[in-house]
Amino acid sequence: MATKTASTEDVKQVSEVFNTILVLDFGSQYSHLIIRRLREFNVYAEMLPCTQKISELPFKPVGVILSGGPFSVYEEGAPHVDHDVFKLDVPILGICYGMQELAWINGKGVGRGEKREYGPATIHVEDKECPLFKDVDNSQVWMSHHDKLSSLPTGFKTVAVSGNSPYAGISSIEKPIYGIQFHPEVTHSVQGKTILKNFAVDICNASQNWTMENFIDTEIARIKTIVGPTAEVIGAVSGGVDSTVAAKIMKEAIGDRFHAIYVDNGVMRKNETVQVKKTLDEGLGINLTVVDAGDEFLGKLKGVTDPEKKRKIIGNTFIDVFERVGAEIKPKDGSEIEYLLQGTLYPDVIESISFKGPSQTIKTHHNVGGLSENMKLKLIEPLRELFKDEVRHLGKLLGIPDELVWRHPFPGPGIAIRVLGEVTPAQVKIAREADYIFIEEIRKAGLYNQISQAFAALLPVKSVGVMGDQRTYEQVIALRAIETTDFMTADWFVFEASFLKKVASRIVNEVDGVARVTYDITSKPPATVEWE
Repeated sequence: MATKTASTEDVKQVSEVFNTILVLDFGSQYSHLIIRRLREFNVYAEMLPCTQKISELPFKPVGVILSGGPFSVYEEGAPHVDHDVFKLDVPILGICYGMQELAWINGKGVGRGEKREYGPATIHVEDKECPLFKDVDNSQVWMSHHDKLSSLPTGFKTVAVSGNSPYAGISSIEKPIYGIQFHPEVTHSVQGKTILKNFAVDICNASQNWTMENFIDTEIARIKTIVGPTAEVIGAVSGGVDSTVAAKIMKEAIGDRFHAIYVDNGVMRKNETVQVKKTLDEGLGINLTVVDAGDEFLGKLKGVTDPEKKRKIIGNTFIDVFERVGAEIKPKDGSEIEYLLQGTLYPDVIESISFKGPSQTIKTHHNVGGLSENMKLKLIEPLRELFKDEVRHLGKLLGIPDELVWRHPFPGPGIAIRVLGEVTPAQVKIAREADYIFIEEIRKAGLYNQISQAFAALLPVKSVGVMGDQRTYEQVIALRAIETTDFMTADWFVFEASFLKKVASRIVNEVDGVARVTYDITSKPPATVEWE
């Protein structure tokens, strides 16, 4: 029974409702930011790899952006766009590598510069009539390149220059095709959003109708059409904002024909199961089944210390439990369960379709998408076009309580990957209690919504301490709090020393088995958010 996904059809349906700018990704670390910036002024955008065959596009875009990338267009094996992109007869914007690709196609005037240009630079707009640079003055932009244009491409003219780039901005003389050497999508480019808006709204005439209000109506109607009047849907919920919003949309679309399953794996946060039942079942009226499988999970984790093995054991066990419980759900009217709900977000989609391919496995992600290959359920992913901030906005519109909408993410493997070393009930209890105190104090200080994610990790080391005039030799808790916009990069949150002092004091005094508390001040990268 293989899970069937209508992702291509989903993209087509959404793109037909919302005018779409197509971003072809050449592997830039900034590619996802292009999508984000376009959506900030309500223009819908989709990203596909630069190798996308234009003849196989599931929709016709109103414009195309060629992203930056880490390659050199003149090297053997360098990625190149399908030349049929120019037959779409829509405006095209090349950014950094994308501009060099335009030049390579139109005369091959690209080479290695004398020095790499990485960081801020000032551009001077020479062609004030160029629509791409409408209302753009000489300003700071962000450069990230070594290669640059060595000559003006055939049929193009110069519209902007910088101290190191005589062709910082170019445009076709006859067609709405543009190239810029800098990255307008990063915040360091002061007027970058204006440039992207000029391209999308003024040049491509894209509609600014991408709003969560419009999305709700469109998505509910789409789900009703897909599922039909009788079929039933199951889906896993965790209590987090993603699965809750997905479940609420499904509830709005098909009512009690949606069956939510919550699996308590024994490594959840304190009071998690009670809170999930109260919010989803009692508060939102979602048809919910709660499964207590803690003993099963902890039993399989006994003696396991390797992080990847922990994740795989928890992921596989979750699948076993979910499928077992799902098979026991029998619709009253004899209808079949035909669909599986999954709360996939757009960053997950970007990761899977990037030209560079899925990134090297830093850690395995726990996801219902790992269901067995012989599963016949068809997949529904109502959030697959959305970023996290869009999901939260959607949650507020759907009437989901603010406390849940702004709740910090919690990993599928739960506290098991916050207990470094073997996962035992005693170790889970220590990490759980320390985490509860940390989050409680963050909320009391009014800092919760300023922080993207915070938690306590239990380290596999012991430290000497003194309590009640007696020597102790107990474990160490590491606190971590980060702020980020997309979880692709993150900075550690700067607390007042008095706050950390209070939290450390409470944990050492209230949590048996802890002798010392530390605070993690490592950014992502080089570290990941979680310790395992």
